[in-house]
Amino acid sequence: MTIGELAQRFGLGTHVLRYWESMGLLEPARRAGGQRLYEYADLERVALILMGKEAGLTLGELATVLSTADPRDHRDLLYHHIQELERRIAQARAAKELIEHALACPLSITECEHAREHIAARIPPLPPELRHRTTGVHPG
Repeated sequence: MTIGELAQRFGLGTHVLRYWESMGLLEPARRAGGQRLYEYADLERVALILMGKEAGLTLGELATVLSTADPRDHRDLLYHHIQELERRIAQARAAKELIEHALACPLSITECEHAREHIAARIPPLPPELRHRTTGVHPG
């Protein structure tokens, strides 16, 4: 298939596929005259790239991981990404719990002790050079 057909099949712009090719993520065959030709293996590769992007990997990380036949050759990168995903999952769970509490709490956000605790936890501590001032702001 042509670049236009492949792009349309995945709902991508042809410029995206060209960019991925420039990064070494895709290597289409060429017709005489230089026209790109994509086969089923390229469909799989595009699907894999999209899955990697959905998992939060950057194109550079994907290029590294896909540079060998076995992604496990890049264990450090993948383990680091797992840690980052765990951090993001914990952050999303905390946000979900806060929103669920806001929906269930009969008090306003200024009266709800649970909300006030979360708000207070988000206020950065006062820098040491400003702690000597009496500003009425609670030092952290």
